[in-house]
Amino acid sequence: MTVSSTPSFMSFDGADHSTEQFHSAVRAQLAQDIEVMFAYAKLPTPLVDACRYVMTGQGKLVRPLMVASAFASVNDGMKVATNINTASDALSSSSRTNLTDTALNDDLEMLLENDSDYDMCRRAALAVELLHTYSLVHDDLPCMDDDELRRGQPTCHIAFSEATALLTGDVLQTLAFEVLTAEMPTFAPFDTAIASQLFAVFAPRARRMVAGQMLDLNAEASPHISQSDLEAIHRDKTGALIEAAMLMGGICAGATALQRMALQECAQHIGLAFQVQDDILDVTTSTDTLGKPAGSDEKLDKSTYVKLMGVKNATAYAQSLFNDGRAAITRELSRHESSSNTDNDALLALIEWLWARKK
Repeated sequence: MTVSSTPSFMSFDGADHSTEQFHSAVRAQLAQDIEVMFAYAKLPTPLVDACRYVMTGQGKLVRPLMVASAFASVNDGMKVATNINTASDALSSSSRTNLTDTALNDDLEMLLENDSDYDMCRRAALAVELLHTYSLVHDDLPCMDDDELRRGQPTCHIAFSEATALLTGDVLQTLAFEVLTAEMPTFAPFDTAIASQLFAVFAPRARRMVAGQMLDLNAEASPHISQSDLEAIHRDKTGALIEAAMLMGGICAGATALQRMALQECAQHIGLAFQVQDDILDVTTSTDTLGKPAGSDEKLDKSTYVKLMGVKNATAYAQSLFNDGRAAITRELSRHESSSNTDNDALLALIEWLWARKK
């Protein structure tokens, strides 16, 4: 087995490593890992062609970015802090600044190259994107939303066939779990303890995502749905996988119980905010920008936050949810000396990026 020796993303430094650069590194690593996975899976045609088609479209890749950002944030808050404290015992206070600015980046890279944390993070990022893409393929089917455009290209059942699209979603769902422990080239052997924790987080939230989709379909027949009912739908349909992504990234980095609680609280706010944002963008952004049909919620007479609250109030609600998400993670980050400058934190930077998104 050939193991990657030079990880594409290790830690996030807002001063020297911009959000855009960090996200580009995550996307590049994911693109490589997708190809490794398809070579490993040996799927027949046209199934492999359809899988590659939907997995390599122009998606935002928000959930893999959440895995990587949570991983980087927890590493910066724990492993880097540990190295600072250890080194400080041996060095005078006058040399600490130089150590923090230079040696620790090399020390962190060496630390992660010597264990499987980074490769487990790669597996987790791949897993959440596989599961998310499966859900999109099935959502677009004629029996569901019957959409013809996704990620700026014809949907899977349009580009191939309905039967192929159905099987594409099925196999992506199974691969989402398989890749967490599969013996794939370029990946280090999986860590049993981390893998078991990932499964424990991932599986119930995958089930909740499907249950949320059923609740969403049920709500289409309900003319007077309340805000609490709408939130219950989206905490599962959209929020569950966002919870999984943040928690899985934290687990791969060895997050403490308090850090996991903070990640989950943050994810619950951001997951709901993300859906409110989607509802707003559906009525305020063009099809060309969205990469999927604008106004599709209205066409399907779906219950949305815009329909319930109006654009202005929905925007204010999304802002409040983003603020709550930031606060949840900032409280935990402030516990660590090395993370006192939260402007340089990968997860907070991702939240800012999400708030500014236009599609």
